[in-house]
Amino acid sequence: MSLIDREQGATGAPSGPPAGGRRTGPTVADVVRAVTTGDLSIRITGYDGSAVGPADAGITLAIRSERGLSYLLTAPGDLGMARAYVSGDLGLEGVHPGDPYEAFKVLRDEVHLRLPAMSEALALVKGLGWERLMPPAPPPQEAAPRWKRVMNGLRHSRTRDSSAISHHYDVSNAFYEKVLGPSMTYTCAVFRSPGDTLEEAQRAKYDLVAGKLALKPGMRLLDVGCGWGGMVRHAAREYGVKALGVTLSRAQAEWAQAAIEREGLSELAEVRHLDYRDAPREQFDVVSSIGLTEHIGVRNYPAYFGALRSRLKPGGRLLNHCITRADNRAPHRSGAFIDRYVFPDGELAGPGRLISEIHDAGLEVHHEENLRQHYALTLAGWCRNLVEHWDFCVDEVGPGTARVWGLYMAGSRMAFERNDIQLHQVLATHNGPQGVNGYPLRPDWTP
Repeated sequence: MSLIDREQGATGAPSGPPAGGRRTGPTVADVVRAVTTGDLSIRITGYDGSAVGPADAGITLAIRSERGLSYLLTAPGDLGMARAYVSGDLGLEGVHPGDPYEAFKVLRDEVHLRLPAMSEALALVKGLGWERLMPPAPPPQEAAPRWKRVMNGLRHSRTRDSSAISHHYDVSNAFYEKVLGPSMTYTCAVFRSPGDTLEEAQRAKYDLVAGKLALKPGMRLLDVGCGWGGMVRHAAREYGVKALGVTLSRAQAEWAQAAIEREGLSELAEVRHLDYRDAPREQFDVVSSIGLTEHIGVRNYPAYFGALRSRLKPGGRLLNHCITRADNRAPHRSGAFIDRYVFPDGELAGPGRLISEIHDAGLEVHHEENLRQHYALTLAGWCRNLVEHWDFCVDEVGPGTARVWGLYMAGSRMAFERNDIQLHQVLATHNGPQGVNGYPLRPDWTP
């Protein structure tokens, strides 16, 4: 019996036919046949005992309750599936909940959906019961929809940004320690080869950033959106840099400051619980932003890059590392699952928009590179960690939240592999009078 099987008994949702005997009307299998086309390569089973697809399929999607079916019917697409899966009303058998990547590949490549004719759809709903179209309450892990978040202020106001960051990052430091590993780094690593360990690759990423910024002892670094202080501690420990990190997550700041003290870096490194807009206006030699741009809103790019520029000395360098769309014309806002369960209010632009905004903020762009394949490898490593420490993670944050992370990391891995999204590092300078910036004729770091 799988973990999801054991949890299902606690959901309170019915797991079989209603009392009173045999179900009449359409079955779950009938619904599946109505909304898919072609032969299925996976098996789909229903709480009513019906099934469709080969009995020897390697992966089975189990709709375990009427509530699960209602989730799927009332929010078609990724949001309905996420609600049913996170709540335990939808099972994925044949894959581990910490890494459902193989199931995602099959669902995306081999399950083809269709829109049934109106008469067919009405007949199905009438047979199932109109109550199936009453949306059940979403799982507690789900954030409010965008239109309801206005109670926390307008999108990307200070209060609302703080709430969005807390939703994702203030889950549990102990949980993140198991998933991210000893580096406690929640951004794309850099792999010299696919065989590198996650820790080796994260160290290589920090060294790459340090090289691009030309870090030297005595320099002052500002790291905005610093997470658990990985770049701050690396810069101080390995390069003798005086580094300040700021993060909107109180849990991150507390963990990072404790790590700084534990590692004896207090004279060089500091992490503050602070909005990047309130970072000191001292003139820093260099600024790094590793994984913050996704949270600030595309319309705020001018103010954001202007704020980073204002904290740089003339001749100083900025390294901006963030996820982007693959297409500059793609919508900025994330899909329903990511917005409700992972990164509320998160937005992504294409790399062209990102570079243009950095340029228009008065910074000179010198170099950019796309690390999307590296992020796919990073996410695969995080999923392996989640699988390895699954029982601990479930005990720490609950089965629903643990399933959210498995879904999002496995799905993101596939998105990076298939070039649906990318990861770009952009290096720029704040030029002094007459365009002086100290930038060399050729890059002075090791690629």
